Amino acid sequence: MYARRRRRYFLMMGGCIVLFVSAWAFVRLWSMPVAVGMCVVAMVIPPVAAMLANRRGPEDRWWDDPSGDPQSDEWWDELDGKKRR
Repeated sequence: MYARRRRRYFLMMGGCIVLFVSAWAFVRLWSMPVAVGMCVVAMVIPPVAAMLANRRGPEDRWWDDPSGDPQSDEWWDELDGKKRR
């Protein structure tokens, strides 16, 4: 799961770099507004990539893990309707 998130993050950041470099290397020669538009799109990619890379997936079961405090775990199990064995 972490490899998939990391791969998605690096693909998005690679796309960001490609947009910046291509915008100012050769797209600006044909159209400056398109180059600026490409940079604006590239500017939005890093925050979106960070959100997607840090998002928990449905297979992440972090909320079921005990905290280590028996009293707290017992209290949360009671609230969740679970019986501790």
